Amino acid sequence: MSDIKVSINNGESTILPAGSLAKTAVAELLSNKQRKRTVAVFINGEVVDLCTPLTEDSVLTPIQTGSAEALSVLRHSTAHIMAEAVRDVFGTEVKVAIGPSIEDGFYYDFDRKEPFTPEDFEKIEARMTEIIRKAVPFTRSKVSSESAIERFSAEGEKYKVELIKDLGVPTVSLYEQGSFSDLCRGPHLPDTSFVKAFKLLRVAGAYWRGDEKNDMLQRIYGTAFFDKKALKKHLNALEEAKKRDHRKLGKELELFTIQDEIGPGLIMWQPKGALLRKLIEDYWKDAHYQNDYELLYTPHIARQDLWKTSGHLDFYGENMYSSMDIDDVQYQLKPMNCPFHIGIYNSRRWSYREMPIRWCELGTVYRYERAGALHGLLRVRGFTQDDAHIFCMPEQLEDEIFNILDLNLQILKTFGFDKYEIYLSTRPDKYVGSDEHWEQSTEALKLALEKKGLAYTIDPGEGVFYGPKIDIKIKDMLGRSWQCSTIQVDFNLPERFEMTYTGKDNQDHQPIMIHRALMGSLERFIGVLIEHYAGVFPLWFAPVQARILNITDSQIDYCNEIYAAFRKAGIRIEKDLRNEKLNYKIREAQMAKIPYMLIIGDKEKDSHTVTLRLRNGDNIADMSIDDFIEKIKQECEDGKNS
Repeated sequence: MSDIKVSINNGESTILPAGSLAKTAVAELLSNKQRKRTVAVFINGEVVDLCTPLTEDSVLTPIQTGSAEALSVLRHSTAHIMAEAVRDVFGTEVKVAIGPSIEDGFYYDFDRKEPFTPEDFEKIEARMTEIIRKAVPFTRSKVSSESAIERFSAEGEKYKVELIKDLGVPTVSLYEQGSFSDLCRGPHLPDTSFVKAFKLLRVAGAYWRGDEKNDMLQRIYGTAFFDKKALKKHLNALEEAKKRDHRKLGKELELFTIQDEIGPGLIMWQPKGALLRKLIEDYWKDAHYQNDYELLYTPHIARQDLWKTSGHLDFYGENMYSSMDIDDVQYQLKPMNCPFHIGIYNSRRWSYREMPIRWCELGTVYRYERAGALHGLLRVRGFTQDDAHIFCMPEQLEDEIFNILDLNLQILKTFGFDKYEIYLSTRPDKYVGSDEHWEQSTEALKLALEKKGLAYTIDPGEGVFYGPKIDIKIKDMLGRSWQCSTIQVDFNLPERFEMTYTGKDNQDHQPIMIHRALMGSLERFIGVLIEHYAGVFPLWFAPVQARILNITDSQIDYCNEIYAAFRKAGIRIEKDLRNEKLNYKIREAQMAKIPYMLIIGDKEKDSHTVTLRLRNGDNIADMSIDDFIEKIKQECEDGKNS
């Protein structure tokens, strides 16, 4: 057998017989300390196990504890350990589906008649601990698909059989540890002892392969880390996230409601939530007006032919609702606003002197989401996009993208988001338009980001079917990422709808269309805001800024008087004049996270003042009505501009 040269990315190399395992190279080329931290390796950009045979000259990059890649390998392996434990505890009548690593942990889907309980979790975790202590190796084998199907069929593992048949390949890889074997591409840890800290978190229903027509399985979620300190930190963050859950706070603060009787995924805004939404909408409209946008309103339905022309029926049809017959013509609910804006553009001729044209709309759209994917305000079936479309000449494209980025980051900062990650998404496999246009628009996005001095990551193949895009993922107080903003360049729709403007040469030219949403949707953005602030909103967009609390009935007339004065001045105020103890009313106002409580007793009534108490429990000296109104207005102005 011939020899091969194996190098580590630090420059060290060695000569080994062909067929040697990656772990042999790691043992020769890394220090003992480095070797103990290595759980897998990159070979020519691919993550593989340490037990992978090396058949040609190779450059290895160690994947070591502390890296995101190592954490993914750890969690994938822990998922397999969990599956083995479930089978050991509950027997082979439990059928196993799939079990990948995910962003914050892992899951495995199981077909079991009885629901998993918290007591079952304790049994599963105990068995997992036993498996981990035994340092059971993960071993990989490559077998023919035919033999794998025969094996899993004999075991009654119908989900594995279906997966193998759908792959349509001659061979598949299997991984084994202890008594458990699974269809898997890997990679995995060298052995189970690398798992130092894990926790099973919850169980949820999940349709097999995400299809509601298929079996409902039980999905057990868990997480794993290389040390107990990291696990404890993560579990504490999960507890904090539970407290901030927008669905829980939305109910407690009476912001919105979702009812199955009305329809899943359809949001009904209660008075406080509607006011919160109005404040955000008003700010959004003002900011756009100041940045030279004009406001549009468009219908909720359109003839089906419109969506054929736009290409949405071909590329987005599965996310659109069924058509309806109106006067013997097929109509559909809109999933997008863009064709309507194009319709307004095409209602008259335009000159290069009028370019660029910037139109914005808070347009409600409807998209089909599977029931299992719906999640409060974050994933809904009807939502309002903070949409805008810019029509410009090619030479204006870069500046327009730059201006959008400026406005985008300004709005995000105003709402308290100054940490974010930016992605440049390039051409997908399924696309429309010429390669030249794709290259031109991708380069324009790239140059605008670089001109702005913004760091970004290339996200290959994740552009939309009509063009590349910039995505901005904001980070909240817990460090979680949320996809909100997007900027997309489109040569396709102007061509499909035969859009033109008259150029300097008095000839027709095709404009470039930029799609952009800064918040993504009001529903999702408000959901993120609720969790970011834990419902403790800054004063300028708090739906209730103050609540009047009387001490006795003798102050009711004065309370009503100042209530009217505050309302007239534009202060968002409530009054609690119930015959309850003051401390009880203060406690309720604090639970409602109201910024200011105005305590009114005989002293305040006689002096025509108010005593202020903050939601954090601090007290402020007495203040006149006019001074309080001025204080509120100044604090709101400062909050918007901070």
